[in-house]
Amino acid sequence: MDDKKKYKWHKIASEEGELNFGLNNLLQVNIAGKTICVARGKNNLLYACASKCPHAGGIIADGFIDVLNNVVCPLHRYKYNLQNGRNVSGEGYYLKTYPLVQRDDGIYIGIEATSFLNWF
Repeated sequence: MDDKKKYKWHKIASEEGELNFGLNNLLQVNIAGKTICVARGKNNLLYACASKCPHAGGIIADGFIDVLNNVVCPLHRYKYNLQNGRNVSGEGYYLKTYPLVQRDDGIYIGIEATSFLNWF
């Protein structure tokens, strides 16, 4: 997580059991006017990323997580690292990721705060 960026934190659940993951360990949530994909990767770690593949708009939550902990788009099988969104199958795309934290009172996704002052 970039310490210089300011985030507004949005609670998506009080505990992981409230998240309705599919058999593919992916789901979509809507927060702050955005649809975000939440992934449960290796060791049950949670990640958040854009809901659509940057290549052709495939719904990431309809894909799957491979054995290397990459999320795979269902349309063309492009693979993205869940930690940083980097395309690992070589096509050169980048899947936007969001910080996700688990606190005592719940699970939160950070959306970058935007304001006029960010331009300076």
